[in-house]
Amino acid sequence: MTDSTETRTVLPEAVTAEAAAPEPAARNVITAAILVIGDEILSGRTKDKNIGTIADYCTAIGIDLKEVRIVPDEADRIVAALDALRHAYTYVFTTGGIGPTHDDITADCVAAAFGVTIDIDPRAKAMLLERHKPEDLNEARLRMARIPAGADLIANPISKAPGFRIGNVFVMAGVPAIMQAMLDTIGPTLDTGARVLSETIEAGNMPEGTYAGGLAAIAKAHGAVSIGSYPSMTQTGFANRIVVRGKDAEAVARAKAEIVALLATLRI
Repeated sequence: MTDSTETRTVLPEAVTAEAAAPEPAARNVITAAILVIGDEILSGRTKDKNIGTIADYCTAIGIDLKEVRIVPDEADRIVAALDALRHAYTYVFTTGGIGPTHDDITADCVAAAFGVTIDIDPRAKAMLLERHKPEDLNEARLRMARIPAGADLIANPISKAPGFRIGNVFVMAGVPAIMQAMLDTIGPTLDTGARVLSETIEAGNMPEGTYAGGLAAIAKAHGAVSIGSYPSMTQTGFANRIVVRGKDAEAVARAKAEIVALLATLRI
């Protein structure tokens, strides 16, 4: 497996391509899950940087990220997780496990989950030859050209070893810079929904316990939005922020107004 390194987050300004998932979802309800694969993530040796990048990307284009799973380099665990997620959500993004070493088994597991064969793909081999001389394309490197039957390739402009897409599953590298490049490539092919709007209300140093009851009542009355309270430590000390999220601007505004009024009453 390959260690993660720091990368950038580049969000798309607009995406208009039609959906490519097996069963098209409603315009405003596009969902996704992330499956992170690798013992090194679970052991703490490698700190994942891809989840946040994909989450930001999805939010920016109106895809609701609903679940993240992290599984070890164990075939049965990968296949089971992939099967569960691909049947539950519009898209699944996997990261990790497509390198040249013995523990890079993601491609084999994806093939098993979809019930298809896997072999060296001439297209993928040609991509690897853009970086390696034919005599250097040894058995280990050729592992990165093994692609499940029927999959489309995802270009890798950095190290050339491609990712791939099969059904509603996008299989990408674990190295953040390469994953980002692959995400930039597949972004225009994704169906998108209504974007989530977010409003933040500063509660200052008011303890959560002071406004928790009133906030719960507001949340119950405004089911179309999500309301959360988030404590944090700032340079000036302890502070609380309340965040209202939703796809309906008027619903978000109404909930925000009630929260602002609640805090004003409690400060009197």
